[in-house]
Amino acid sequence: MRGLHIVFEGPEAVGKSTQIQKLYDYLSNEGYKVLKTRQPGMAGLGERLREILLNTDIYIDPRAEALLMAADRAQNVAVEIVPAIENGEIVLSDRHVPSSLVYQGLVRDLGIDEVFTLSEFACNDHDPDITLCFDLADDLAIARAKPQPDRMEREGKEFHQKIRDGYRQLAKDERYNKGWVVIDALGDEDEVFARILKAIEPLLEKFK
Repeated sequence: MRGLHIVFEGPEAVGKSTQIQKLYDYLSNEGYKVLKTRQPGMAGLGERLREILLNTDIYIDPRAEALLMAADRAQNVAVEIVPAIENGEIVLSDRHVPSSLVYQGLVRDLGIDEVFTLSEFACNDHDPDITLCFDLADDLAIARAKPQPDRMEREGKEFHQKIRDGYRQLAKDERYNKGWVVIDALGDEDEVFARILKAIEPLLEKFK
């Protein structure tokens, strides 16, 4: 039986990492085979690309950034995601194509169509089953910012406001939001997690 691919998306500090771990633990306890992965940063090549993209102070041209993200995604899809799905596993991805559409396409101003074409090439026709896009009021997201930010997180307030606005724009654009469900990230962890379970329940029923 084919597995499932569930993507967690959204701007910084909206609780994605916490919720993806909660879902991983929940599904594992329910007896599902689950793989948790991230972009950039899968094992092997992705770890090295993550160091270049996030844990560095060097300047990276926006086109180079988009190409590096696409390279990471291509490897992640080919080596981890697709084989796991073909093996009947549920794959939980921390970021996928929408991140590039927002960060490089919209905010870096490379063009959403151009970045979408690049991402489609990288994914080799693979599409997730569902994308959970987290949304949180701007002031709350700012308050949750990490004390030790990476290269992207250090971009500044204006950059991250554009990121939040970009996700909201993408959520309304039917050309790019196939399989999207917007998750209200306001509330405690259990409240948000209940919204996630409600969103993926139909997929889990079919998976059984």
